[in-house]
Amino acid sequence: MAEVDYDAEAELFPAPGRRAKRRPVSYKRFARAADAIRFAIEELPSEHLLGAYLEVDEQRFDGDGIRRLYASHEYPLARKKLAA
Repeated sequence: MAEVDYDAEAELFPAPGRRAKRRPVSYKRFARAADAIRFAIEELPSEHLLGAYLEVDEQRFDGDGIRRLYASHEYPLARKKLAA
């Protein structure tokens, strides 16, 4: 897994959802990659994470990469307990 600077600015590009009943989720910029990762895992509807990607310091991480960053021992924020 590539090293990532969790304090670097990040851009999140969610995948469009098939059935958007709510307002569609779109591109977001974050001051810290750690916040973008937290948002992607804890707040973003799973259908938007499937084809999403995160860009940090010209590195791209797909949905699986975002999950690995969140699960990493290096991830600096407290994790929300998620249902399996």
